Amino acid sequence: MRLRRTVVMVGMMGAGKTAVGRELARRLAVPFRDSDEEIQRAAQMTIAEIFARDGEAFFRRREAEVIARLMRDGPCVLSVGGGAYLNGDTRALISELGLAVWLRADLDLLWSRVKGKTTRPLLHTENPRETLAGLLEVRGPHYAQAEVTVDSLPGLSIAAMAERVIAALQERPGVLEDFKR
Repeated sequence: MRLRRTVVMVGMMGAGKTAVGRELARRLAVPFRDSDEEIQRAAQMTIAEIFARDGEAFFRRREAEVIARLMRDGPCVLSVGGGAYLNGDTRALISELGLAVWLRADLDLLWSRVKGKTTRPLLHTENPRETLAGLLEVRGPHYAQAEVTVDSLPGLSIAAMAERVIAALQERPGVLEDFKR
């Protein structure tokens, strides 16, 4: 199979965008890109440090610029930060140049994956689970605009999730070209 459009992994922190995205890219033999990694490399700081020094608004502007650049680099699998898809311009660009895949996960699964991690600046609150629930509620309608939705379920391996994404992509015309036909 050959990827004809960039596949952009969207969804909440902890949904598996990076892990599943890496495996998907490996299986499709295309580059994997992560907008958060690109931002950290350019800034020579962690996301948490950028949030602390410059604030979320500054980070979101840089994030939109990085995603726009990566979208123009040719077909790849791109994982974006949980808040990136809330930006209407970013959503429109992804739709124009690629295809958004929402890895949908419920609160319990997300919480099991992110609790105790110090790398999630938005969860540095008195009640991080409640904060995560609020983010999920606000962001869900934005993620629901993705062209493809794949449910992230407890107990599924990264490989199984990548297979589910490939199966969903095969249902979309113009995304994967199968050389067997």
